[in-house]
Amino acid sequence: MAIYHLEAKVISRGTGRSVVAASAYMSCSKLYNDYDGIEHDYTRKHGLVHQEIMLPTNAPTEWSDREKLWNAVEEAEKTKDSRLAREFVAALPIELSKDEWIDLLRRYINDNFVSEGMCADFAIHDTDGHNPHAHIILTMRPLDENGKWQYKTEKEYLCKRNGEEKGFTAAEFKSAQKSGWEKQYQYKVGRKKVYMTPSEADTIGYERVSKYPKSTRYGRQNPITERWNSDEQLIKWREAWADVTNKILAEKNIDERIDHRSFKERGITEQPTIHEGVTARIMEQQWNVSERCELNRQIRADNRLLRRLKMELQKITDAVKVSIPKIAKAMEHIFMNLIINRYNQRQAQKAATQYGKWINDIKPDYQKYNDIKRDIHSKKCFLRDLNAERKATSKVNLLKLKNLSKEIAELTEDMEELKSELSNLLLYYKDEVEFKELCSKIPEYEEKRKKQEDLQNILGTRISDQTKEYLSLKDKVTPDEEVEFKLQRDILRPDIVLEAKEHLQAVYKDRFNYNQFSEAKPYISSSLDEAEREYAIKQRLEYAREQSQHYNSKHQPLKKSRERCR
Repeated sequence: MAIYHLEAKVISRGTGRSVVAASAYMSCSKLYNDYDGIEHDYTRKHGLVHQEIMLPTNAPTEWSDREKLWNAVEEAEKTKDSRLAREFVAALPIELSKDEWIDLLRRYINDNFVSEGMCADFAIHDTDGHNPHAHIILTMRPLDENGKWQYKTEKEYLCKRNGEEKGFTAAEFKSAQKSGWEKQYQYKVGRKKVYMTPSEADTIGYERVSKYPKSTRYGRQNPITERWNSDEQLIKWREAWADVTNKILAEKNIDERIDHRSFKERGITEQPTIHEGVTARIMEQQWNVSERCELNRQIRADNRLLRRLKMELQKITDAVKVSIPKIAKAMEHIFMNLIINRYNQRQAQKAATQYGKWINDIKPDYQKYNDIKRDIHSKKCFLRDLNAERKATSKVNLLKLKNLSKEIAELTEDMEELKSELSNLLLYYKDEVEFKELCSKIPEYEEKRKKQEDLQNILGTRISDQTKEYLSLKDKVTPDEEVEFKLQRDILRPDIVLEAKEHLQAVYKDRFNYNQFSEAKPYISSSLDEAEREYAIKQRLEYAREQSQHYNSKHQPLKKSRERCR
């Protein structure tokens, strides 16, 4: 089945990546990086189906060699955090053949990237025969008509004239300077540093403290680069991938289609699954439970329930407009879904609390540990300097030697106290290695807590939506039908609660918490005001019973007199 997946990334030195290494990995080849002098060899990697380079007409022909192409990119970028290239990872339809995959990618890359002036390096991977996908690496710096790199950003100076401030590039400033525009520099005004023009500073006699003129933070972006980096352009590229894929599927008379829009934009209320990754699947194969795979299993199970509920509601709508047994059944299915979502929400809340408690317990110790270590290091350096000074001091200078010895003794005592404080801090841990290992997990646990909190919010939204759906069905029941409606729900309720329990037991297995499940049912009932509604029905039944008894007692003598007359 064809699926839509187009992931966009940026290959940046700031994240420790190299575009030469990325290209070598993608093409399963051996490439040498001139920038850092490292040779990247991925010739033993399996799964390569096809690799190719596509160039615009104005690009140098020697760039058809990927090593020369990407080394030219590395050479053009000078800073340590340069954005080197843009990368796309796209899922390929399994309904198409290898040649059709190549045709699909050539069409997409040529129409969207090469025609825009980008150099493209792409490869098709299919390691296990079930996951065909393409890697596309694109240049980010535009080329001029002679095949030379253009600038991505140009320095923009903030100049001033008659109190007005305006930005100019170096080339623009040459003509602007003739019109009276001046660059601004930092001048010392009392204790402050203030930007002003040289003409303003000269009249007051301020001293310049910096030779660098005032400029915008990121400079002025090349219009072509700005368009390529925009969110709107990414949306167009995502849509274009769906369009060209669907066009080829239609040409081959294949019924499958893909859609680049999100579930929300398409009106789909199901929750999308998250990306599991190779590591998570390996963990599962080794009989370990992966958190990502576990979450996806839970999402799929919930989506199955949601689809079943939708089918039930659709059947109700198609069959009859108002049907008490069917409305009762639909509402009980929503009730079951609400119990499951409430249990999952409490589980996520519990996990987030546990992660938070762990972080709050160890983070102060970690901060204190760093402070002590820093103090010990600082005092060690100071002690070394004092010892060196004492060694260099003449033995005749007794007073200085005495003072130095006193300082060294005090400093040594301080260091011993700090070491003692460090030992007390590590008292509740096996050793310092274990403590450092635990502290290294703080970012991981903070990310896990964030995920659980996000899941809490998602489930809260789902509970809110399902509650609205539940109440809309409830409004279809008239007051005269309340009694029959309650009887129908009382019949269904035990089986619905049992089904919810079995579903959660199947998902959580040994981690199923019965007390947490027991809390979910009354919580949902309370939020739906079921107790208040049932009380109103009970009052109505009692009133009807009293009226019936009153009627019978009123007519009883008449009935007896008639019997005597007979």
